[in-house]
Amino acid sequence: MNILAKNKETHQNSIARFQAKRKKRPSTEMLIQGIKDGNRTALSRAITMVESNLRSHKSEAQEIINHCLPLGKKSVRIGITGVPGVGKSSFIESFGIMLTKMGHKIAVLAIDPSSSINKGSILGDKTRMEDLVKDPNAYIRPSASGETLGGVAKKTRESVILCEAAGYNIILIETVGVGQSETAVHSMVDFFLLLKLSGAGDELQGIKRGIMEMADAIAINKADGDNIKSAQKAKIEFQRALHLYPPKENGWSPKVLTCSAIEQKGIESIWKMIDSYIQQAKKSSWFENNRKKQTKNWFLNTIEDRLKDNFYKDPTINEALQIQLRAVEENQTSPFTAAETLLAMQAEIWKKQ
Repeated sequence: MNILAKNKETHQNSIARFQAKRKKRPSTEMLIQGIKDGNRTALSRAITMVESNLRSHKSEAQEIINHCLPLGKKSVRIGITGVPGVGKSSFIESFGIMLTKMGHKIAVLAIDPSSSINKGSILGDKTRMEDLVKDPNAYIRPSASGETLGGVAKKTRESVILCEAAGYNIILIETVGVGQSETAVHSMVDFFLLLKLSGAGDELQGIKRGIMEMADAIAINKADGDNIKSAQKAKIEFQRALHLYPPKENGWSPKVLTCSAIEQKGIESIWKMIDSYIQQAKKSSWFENNRKKQTKNWFLNTIEDRLKDNFYKDPTINEALQIQLRAVEENQTSPFTAAETLLAMQAEIWKKQ
């Protein structure tokens, strides 16, 4: 056999192996059952399908979500945010290990920032949480934030549903913490924890309104060694700042605690505080009402996303968009008029469908 024929045979065998591998892709029913059984591989494959932009995956993903929605009603969803370098990954690892030792099953949805240039993401949270990733009662899923503001991946809500259906009763959502729009994570969790540092000029940054109003608690991390005194000082400053804000609708008064993820100090106190909050919220019906409100927001956001997706992916609109963009750039038309032209065109397309 000459070299050319041998290479051709090798290439054909490679294609055959690839096609055989594709045929082994589990069915939707297998993935659903795998999730119910707590199978991590099935959960990961399902989340990948949910995150996929391929139209062929959308119907399958929707079927999986619909089957998983009724499950996992007893979960607690906790959002954790803070500026880069505050120690979110270290805190989550320490916090997560403590929770699994208490008998909980936790899922960590860690969102990594995407590059605005090449759209890539490092997705390094599994390497930063070396011990937690080995824990059989913990599941860590890093996802790229993409172009979503607030450091939350577009399909985080769906991923939460799947993790709950797989038996994880505590869901931790770690955001990028870039300060763009943390409202996104706040709208999908039961408790919102803000991590801060002391002695880094972070106290003044923290007194900005938005993020402070959303926080159910502030944890000043890295309160160890020579930093203990400055952490206590920061705690007092934040407590004073919180008094300037109106009380929360559910009657909860945000707390300020100090902790050290490295030395595992103050971590248990944070969990006791969160648990106290959840119990209080459930007794007053706030917990259930807040979940219903979040589900309605999810519904409305889905409509907005779908409309936007359909608009930009329409080939006729896309062609007209380029023309209008050039006209706007050259001041031949106003952005408002250009937008009205495209929206009117979209309405006509819908009428014909």
